[in-house]
Amino acid sequence: MNKFDKLVMGIYEKALPKKESWSTKIDIAKQAGYDFIEISVDESDERLARLDWNNEEIKNMKNLLIDKDFRIPSMTFSGQKRFPMGSIDTATREKSMDLMKKAIEISDKLGIRIIQVTGYDVYYEERSDKTRELFIQNLKKASEWASKACITLAIENMENTFLNSVTKYMEIAKEVDSPWLKLYPDLGNLTAWTHDEVYNELEKGIKSQQIIAVHLKEAKKVTDTFGGIFRELEFGTGDVNFVKTFETLKKAEFKGPFLVEMWNESSETPLEDIKKVRDWMISRMKEGGFI
Repeated sequence: MNKFDKLVMGIYEKALPKKESWSTKIDIAKQAGYDFIEISVDESDERLARLDWNNEEIKNMKNLLIDKDFRIPSMTFSGQKRFPMGSIDTATREKSMDLMKKAIEISDKLGIRIIQVTGYDVYYEERSDKTRELFIQNLKKASEWASKACITLAIENMENTFLNSVTKYMEIAKEVDSPWLKLYPDLGNLTAWTHDEVYNELEKGIKSQQIIAVHLKEAKKVTDTFGGIFRELEFGTGDVNFVKTFETLKKAEFKGPFLVEMWNESSETPLEDIKKVRDWMISRMKEGGFI
């Protein structure tokens, strides 16, 4: 089969053992059947420091990927949760945009094509019309920067109400007005907030050519009396109807990559864990007629 005709499914870096080398992480992902790893640049100083890798470190990573015949085509850039683009504080916004610039620069050097941006105007601060305005303003600037490197910024719908649906993303995308801004929906978060509307939301995003890739994650729904669960749920134990979701994606003719999002960094059996999830997901795809 032509490799461009096959299903593409990657694994989030945090599903792999944190203490291991990149070489070992890649070996585990490949052995489990995954096609790529999505690198994490989160709030921690340790991972934010990746944005300052020197040319030798970048060269070593590129050579490793070539030697292993493997890819890191995307980055989860959740470090902006700590330094948000919509912060009222000028110094925080400047730090946020400096990190964004570095993320684009290192992605360009590493061959990363998608930078997943968190859909928060602010997280630890109080939200307001002003924080939204600042977020839009800086997201527009970041999209312009990304365009110069032929890199796509892809917003993830999050667990709070600022951007928790495709509909809300479309409103923001209209204001930013850039072909270099797309949506990277999290099925867990989307299901938790939109309930049975999740299928219409997905179809809307695909038909409008806004969805560039899809996060496969479990979650429990938000209700009037329950705040939902958004992380570290075993697949099959939450409220995401993966079979019906894959039916929807097939009907809407979604052709992009999938990413399994799970947190498993301290597991003693990472290979078995992520292979089990991939096999489970493939079974749900078959049930839904996606493959």
